[in-house]
Amino acid sequence: MYRISKQISFCYGHRLLDHAGKCRHLHGHNARAIITLEASELDGQGMVRDFSEVGDALKAWVEREIDHTMLLHPDDPVLPVLQAAGERLFTMKYNPTAENIARLLYEVAREAGFPVVEVVLWETDSASATYRP
Repeated sequence: MYRISKQISFCYGHRLLDHAGKCRHLHGHNARAIITLEASELDGQGMVRDFSEVGDALKAWVEREIDHTMLLHPDDPVLPVLQAAGERLFTMKYNPTAENIARLLYEVAREAGFPVVEVVLWETDSASATYRP
């Protein structure tokens, strides 16, 4: 089995609904996501996938959809206020935790046709969340 990993970095804001701690307030992170692909065989060039192909596709989606964007749950009461102010917003089906953002990136990579097996999202230098099915 062969594995490769590609790292991408981006900034995002969020807040967590029904959270008792300080993460219930709007705040931001400088995130690092590590996307891992796996294949039992290599392609004709001896690769699982070209690193630049993975990076270009995922960076394009991240920059278009969630970089420098507030990630919120659709039930968040601040959503209409930020929409009215013209802020960049991305609504998630789930509370925008690091775990759920890792899952979102996994789903984006899978939909793009990559043989993704795991996404690790580093929310801070000392805290990460991993999603793999």
